Amino acid sequence: MKFKRFQPYKNIALILLVSVFLVSCASQPPANAYDPPGFFMGVLHGFCILFSLIASVFTDIRIYSFPNTGGWYDFGYFIGASIFLGGSGASSN
Repeated sequence: MKFKRFQPYKNIALILLVSVFLVSCASQPPANAYDPPGFFMGVLHGFCILFSLIASVFTDIRIYSFPNTGGWYDFGYFIGASIFLGGSGASSN
């Protein structure tokens, strides 16, 4: 009788578990590029995020480069976007 209030959450937990199981099988194709963008290009692309977003509405420009070098490009993109968008330091004042 105590567990009747958890009954609606059982379906949500099952859907979440199945979703995580299906998503864990996903993978990206291997990068077949001669010189894929790395950390510093990720910083540049992250810094230009707002301009790339506006341009992507009107042209075929994307805000994220693929294929890239993976984690280092992602880290550089994060750093560049944080610098341009102000990071968390902008809200501290």
